[in-house]
Amino acid sequence: MPLRRCLPVLLLTALVSGCASSTIAPSYTTDNPDVMRIGGERPANRDASVESAGSFCLETAERWNEHGRTPDGQTLWAKDTLRKVVPCKQ
Repeated sequence: MPLRRCLPVLLLTALVSGCASSTIAPSYTTDNPDVMRIGGERPANRDASVESAGSFCLETAERWNEHGRTPDGQTLWAKDTLRKVVPCKQ
């Protein structure tokens, strides 16, 4: 009987301690500064470009957006790439 009363408490304790121990510390580093940048001013947005893909063309636009802050207060900048199918100009 006493085990049946303690079992839910033991399971809850194991669940909480298991979730707390597997927390992943964030890492704010990148080998590719063309995708993410840390700190500083907003990088300049590149002008839209049109690329031929055979029977159609793709217009590609890149925009930098603020995606939060690091624990020490630096701004995280992430690049969004927008693609749109457009007719090819000949």
